[in-house]
Amino acid sequence: MIKVLDNCTGCGLCVSYCPFGAITLIDKFAQIGETCVLCGACERACPVKAIEIKREIVTPTEVSKYKGVWIFIEQHRNQLRSFNLELLNKGRELADTLGEPLMAILLGNNVMSLTKKIAAYGADKIYVADHEVLENYNSDSYTDVLTGAISKYKPSILLFGATINGRELAPCVAARLRIGLTADCTGFEINENKQLVQIRPAYGGNIMASIVSKTRPQMATVRPNTFKIGEPNWNKEVNVEQIEIAVDFKTIRAKRQDVVREETITTLNIEEADIIVSGGRGLGSPDNLNIIENLAETLGAAVGGSRPVVDSGWLPHQQQVGQSGKTVSPKLYIAVGISGAIQHIIGISTSDIIVAINRDPEAPIFKVATYGIVGDLFKIVPALATEIRKLSKKRENEKL
Repeated sequence: MIKVLDNCTGCGLCVSYCPFGAITLIDKFAQIGETCVLCGACERACPVKAIEIKREIVTPTEVSKYKGVWIFIEQHRNQLRSFNLELLNKGRELADTLGEPLMAILLGNNVMSLTKKIAAYGADKIYVADHEVLENYNSDSYTDVLTGAISKYKPSILLFGATINGRELAPCVAARLRIGLTADCTGFEINENKQLVQIRPAYGGNIMASIVSKTRPQMATVRPNTFKIGEPNWNKEVNVEQIEIAVDFKTIRAKRQDVVREETITTLNIEEADIIVSGGRGLGSPDNLNIIENLAETLGAAVGGSRPVVDSGWLPHQQQVGQSGKTVSPKLYIAVGISGAIQHIIGISTSDIIVAINRDPEAPIFKVATYGIVGDLFKIVPALATEIRKLSKKRENEKL
């Protein structure tokens, strides 16, 4: 419910703030029109707090009004990162279990070309807010539009990628709607009451917590590389509905002035790499990093490290693998001198093949490894790199 209080001064700020053109001034008093979707932008903008929105707690009866699994699609320069496809695949599974549609919501400028790919990877319907003010991510404008869409269409579940933007946007939306949010989930289930069970590590990764939200939509963020990507169906037809943006956002509090790109010491991003060679405390010294770097170069792999290695300053944070670093999902993950703390194991659990090299036969890493080698890494890794180079040279000669 929304109402304008008697202390309205008719300043008109709420009119320019409303992204859906739902407010007009009549006799210097704000009037809320039928197109209002309770996004809350006007309430935030009013300098005298003359606009009041009351959001009632969703009762068991009202829960039935919320239908559909939504995936927030994060695009950058009109390109989709792979984690969007992971979320669509998991969302498809949840939607099928619930017997509800899977829908995607996409914000940006000139982004309609992305809808075909989103449909191919599972979406039944796509909501698109396409406007020049949405070209670059901004928490103010994105929160206003997304909150308005949620209030209007009432999805039951909404999932975000736990990216830099997703970790900012999801809490903003949750705070605006006064609903719950579970961060960094690693799994989802649907219980007997058709509620979303959100599974995430807790207490430093020592336990896995199962969380059920009482509010709607049930919102969660998911780290990239947590789920697998499904097979696309490029012939799938999908309904695309445009969310009309009525006015410019004239009062956005932050605007992008420039973009500074960080230079990294590695040319391969561990989140996108097919092969990763990671080192742990077993390397003994940063001087021994060349052991895993040589193997990585031989395989065309990215170099990663465990938290102790990064904390010691041997590698930068962007190369840290694990719960407090980056979740990875390569085709081949080679763990060198890594004992296998639960936080690290969580970060590599979706890898296709895990090879562990450690001199301790009781190391926890061996419990999740596809292949394990017990021995001295200083002898095994160089020998492995040598044999791989021999095999590669042999194959090249056979082709000739």
